[in-house]
Amino acid sequence: MNQFAYSQQAPKSFNCNTIDEKDLAQAEFYNHLEAQAKETTQATDPLTSHDRRIIAEIIEVEPESIRTIWLEAGITVWVQLVDGGRLPFERNWFAKRVAEVKATLRETPRERNDRLSDELEAACHRYGLTHGEIDWLSFSTTLYFNNRRVGFVGYNRADQWYSRQRPLGGSRTAIDIDAAIALLGISQPVAA
Repeated sequence: MNQFAYSQQAPKSFNCNTIDEKDLAQAEFYNHLEAQAKETTQATDPLTSHDRRIIAEIIEVEPESIRTIWLEAGITVWVQLVDGGRLPFERNWFAKRVAEVKATLRETPRERNDRLSDELEAACHRYGLTHGEIDWLSFSTTLYFNNRRVGFVGYNRADQWYSRQRPLGGSRTAIDIDAAIALLGISQPVAA
């Protein structure tokens, strides 16, 4: 008959404050792996809301149901849906449909404001200006040069930039943000 002897090993230390170096190194390693995994999964989404609207129009789904899109072997466009489904399309056909939809799809107010905000930020950087709070409803703001107010710029419902020097003065329209800033007397970009 076989006999088994059971023995219990004593813990390495009865002091709770002592941490084994091997356990500490292992914990650091796991934290490093976890941080790397988070970085990989939190990549920025290459699709804008405008892109999703275009794709949704083509495949006749809601824009929120589109997760991402990629090109395989230069031939097939794949659309990944949020629910896990994937749809393949021939690249040239898909590109043609994107061009058709882009030509007819109107910009949403948010897309418009994002585009105008980017234009405003770029112009302010070029001319060494800063701006105050943007009124998102009318898309207008005050411009400053060296903390001195130089005037107001905005974008009107006729899809034109405008500027004026006084809060209640008359506005003058311009073809772009640079021309609107020039109407305020600022015509030379700051050297970069």
